[in-house]
Amino acid sequence: MSARRSPGRVVSWIGTAFCAWLLLLGPPPGAAGEPRIAVLGDSLTAGFGLPQEDAFPARLEAALRAEGHAWRVIDAGVSGDTSAGGLARLDWVLADEPEVVIVELGANDGLRGLPTDQMEGNLDAILTRILESGPTVMLAGMRAPANFGPDYEAAFSAVYERLAAKHRVPFYPFFLEGVAMELDLNQSDGIHPNADGVAEIVRRIVPHVVAVIAGHKGG
Repeated sequence: MSARRSPGRVVSWIGTAFCAWLLLLGPPPGAAGEPRIAVLGDSLTAGFGLPQEDAFPARLEAALRAEGHAWRVIDAGVSGDTSAGGLARLDWVLADEPEVVIVELGANDGLRGLPTDQMEGNLDAILTRILESGPTVMLAGMRAPANFGPDYEAAFSAVYERLAAKHRVPFYPFFLEGVAMELDLNQSDGIHPNADGVAEIVRRIVPHVVAVIAGHKGG
């Protein structure tokens, strides 16, 4: 009877061969040595319901390159993440050693009506740790749903304003500016941008990101 490889050995062999193939290929063209932007966010940046090439990080990178800025944009968005979730995985994001971090969190805190002081504490800790690690930070704000009332809306928005002032970081007040509540720019759930919506977000935010990377040392 002929010898047979166990499934475990086959998988191990395939994995080894694949890793060797990657080493031979080397890094993606133009990627070596390029500065990096990490986008720490939720489903709005992770590209929920969209192909990867239409997600915010990919579209932002393409827009920056079109303007002559050879920066890689790392997708560090996780669908469903609250500010607490972003804080919990921050070390993983910083391990990539990005030069710039765009923080887009809080939408899920608002959807769940979580206490704004809790969100503020999480975002404060995120900004503090990023800045202590060296990257430049850009804070993108969100707005709370109207169904929680005007007091909650005002308290929610004030969190971002206070933190941007406290940490003296570039501030983009509303990540979904020009896209929220626009039916033709959102998916059927009315919450997540479609490909056209992402393109509009990128169009509006690119000048602000360019200013951030221009101000970053070595940018």
